Amino acid sequence: MIVKQRLIFILYSLCASVFRVAATKSKGKGSQGQFPITQNVTVVEGGAANMTCRVDYNDNTSLQWSNPAQQTLFFGDKKALRDHRIELVRASWQELTIRISDVSLSDEGTYTCSLFTMPVKTTKAFLTVLGVPGRPEITGFTKPAKEDDVITLTCTTSGSKPAANIRWFRNDKEVQGSKEVNATGKSFTVRSSLQFQVDKRDDGVAYTCSVEHATLSSPYMTTEVLEVHYPPYLEITHSLIIPQEGQYFKLECVSIGNPIPEAVLWSKDGGELPDIERMIVEGRELTITTLNKTDNGTYRCEASNHLGTSSAEYILFVYAKDFPGPTTDPNSLGPHGPDHALIGGVVAVVVFITLCLIIVLGRYLARHKGTYLTHEAKGAEDAPDADTAIINAEGNHVHAEEKKEYFI
Repeated sequence: MIVKQRLIFILYSLCASVFRVAATKSKGKGSQGQFPITQNVTVVEGGAANMTCRVDYNDNTSLQWSNPAQQTLFFGDKKALRDHRIELVRASWQELTIRISDVSLSDEGTYTCSLFTMPVKTTKAFLTVLGVPGRPEITGFTKPAKEDDVITLTCTTSGSKPAANIRWFRNDKEVQGSKEVNATGKSFTVRSSLQFQVDKRDDGVAYTCSVEHATLSSPYMTTEVLEVHYPPYLEITHSLIIPQEGQYFKLECVSIGNPIPEAVLWSKDGGELPDIERMIVEGRELTITTLNKTDNGTYRCEASNHLGTSSAEYILFVYAKDFPGPTTDPNSLGPHGPDHALIGGVVAVVVFITLCLIIVLGRYLARHKGTYLTHEAKGAEDAPDADTAIINAEGNHVHAEEKKEYFI
């Protein structure tokens, strides 16, 4: 019944237009030669779009808006499609403006404005609907991770049109991820993934996924803070640079690790601590209230968590009370002992200098080798004895045989 009434209404309107055109044909300039004027419209999903159609001259000829499915929305000021989202804004002989509220992606398409002259003039206007991306979600990480684990973080956002852009940040520094875009109807689902191997430096690091889109005044962001478990690492700190007899002295076993190791075991020279009142253990601290020479030795602290065990050592040497002391701590070797790299470097320099001296000395001796003739050699030719040879040598140097000797 509704369809039938709509068809009758359209036919009536067409006939009325034909009669109006015929009645005004002799008036010369009118709406016969012109086309309606429209503009393309872009709107964000959920917003409202105003569609306007205008003509400069109109001899009482009706204007009509139709949707992409060619359904009439308004014919003049008469609503033809029952859609509560579509309403009339302005209707006159020169303008027909309608508003579509709560726009969805399905409303996107080509809308037609028709001017019912003979023949009918039409103009198209494209309605673009932008899809708002959903807030991003990070998946793929299960707390906690273990050191050296390879993990994958995936950030997903859906519903964007056009496809949204995803960026990753490690704390405040941008890092690159791999992007994947899939169409879901008229909108897009975008995923970006990061894959990396974690170590203890990643514990507490914030990875942020940022979604950017034309419909957003500021990016959507979501953050995942990593929790990485790793074995403990220990070092011993001390209260005195130069321990001397009679002083108060404290060692502290400082540990990093996740989980943080709670229990700390102290030992001396590979065995238990001496059972003396001057030595007090409180958690990570070892205190010697009054130092003396019997406290000399290697002190060791040890701690563990479910991923491993670590230890650190400190060599204590107690100086006499009136000892002025060296400028640096002679006891502390650090967690890694003496600097072997420095010692090796010094040895290499000494060896290099020695080789250079040998080469220079050899070149010097080679340049100072001598060539000379002995008195015997100079006069030996045709001489019956040595004395005669020496006498002959004083005046005969031409035929003397050369004799070479080298200084070493």
